[in-house]
Amino acid sequence: MRFQAPESLAEQIASHLSRLIITGQLKPRERIQELKVAGELDVSRGSVREALLILERRHVIEIYPRKGAVVSDLSVQHVQALYDMVAGLVTMLAVRFARHWQPADFAAVTRQVANVLKRMDDKEASVEVVVDAGLDLLPLCYPVVNNPYLEETLENFRPAISRTYFLAMKSQKAAVAESRQFFEKMIEVVRERQVDLIPDLVEHFAETQKRLAIAALQARSAA
Repeated sequence: MRFQAPESLAEQIASHLSRLIITGQLKPRERIQELKVAGELDVSRGSVREALLILERRHVIEIYPRKGAVVSDLSVQHVQALYDMVAGLVTMLAVRFARHWQPADFAAVTRQVANVLKRMDDKEASVEVVVDAGLDLLPLCYPVVNNPYLEETLENFRPAISRTYFLAMKSQKAAVAESRQFFEKMIEVVRERQVDLIPDLVEHFAETQKRLAIAALQARSAA
């Protein structure tokens, strides 16, 4: 594989490795070897090292002295902590978007929700595509919310969110139905600017996804 656009090479490498982690091709606690990655992707070790620093910031790997980069663990405790924190961040984003959206903003979000639901109905669509479509709603809200700290935090956690969401969606059929219900209800609430309903809606979805992801982890451990 060769990457283009040298100015964003480290980001491209980080995205590639992130995909392998999200989809489980790189396992929890598996070591990522700089030299091997550089050879496989035909890039410099310096670019790979920079990509690994990006992934560490995004909470999907850990870098240890003398040991190098290791895929972050994925335990019940990690899943619980992640969903508890992300629920608060998404609630903040959704509430502020609901308060301040303009017609063009809401139209863009509505189109993306329709795309998410379409992906869910498509039997040929991969779980990865569905997960990406759902999380692609976040960037549509950022300009309206206009909080760079919230945006940076959510973007840094996006690979970790994708990883657990992918696990739940891939392992549990109930996750698709729950996700569909969440997106359908959320777009209605946002349209009506019913901000008081958003926290409970997000909390319920986060708790359900957390439960499904944990069940998938436990099933994997028992296998």
